[in-house]
Amino acid sequence: MQIRPETPADEPGVRAVHLAAFECPDEAALVDRLRGSTYPYVSLVAVDKGRIVGHILFTPVLLPGHPQARLMGLAPMAVLPDYQRSGVGSALVEAGLNAARQAGAGAVVVLGHPAYYPRFGFVPASRHGIACPYDAPDEAFMIVPLMPGHLAGLAGTVEYHAAFAGIDGAAP
Repeated sequence: MQIRPETPADEPGVRAVHLAAFECPDEAALVDRLRGSTYPYVSLVAVDKGRIVGHILFTPVLLPGHPQARLMGLAPMAVLPDYQRSGVGSALVEAGLNAARQAGAGAVVVLGHPAYYPRFGFVPASRHGIACPYDAPDEAFMIVPLMPGHLAGLAGTVEYHAAFAGIDGAAP
């Protein structure tokens, strides 16, 4: 399996992965809306035997009142059902966090499974004074610092790109 940046030729395969992994097309449509509308934009695919089997996306999130904050949000991530629980998702998260760091992100937030993301260093964002804009359990909205000291003095509620407003109750 190979993890690499998404190319324009990958768009149909990325869409197919999201459609297969989720019960509704919202995540696939979200990726389409975000593509080309944010910077930095970190989009990676997992490829096995020439087939896209996973995808992960990181886009900027804002922290009002803190223009120096360089935060990105991990959303969405999808793996084909036949490849789930085989390490594809973990490889995508690890490669994605490295790519986000290289793109200048000081930290990454995720609204996700509290039993999954801590293995990558994510902790509840509330520990750092960072809040989720959606109605979600505290333990499900997490953050991982990518640069030492980046979270010092930051606090507030993050704002996702407007494209997130169209997804299942506005939660990434």
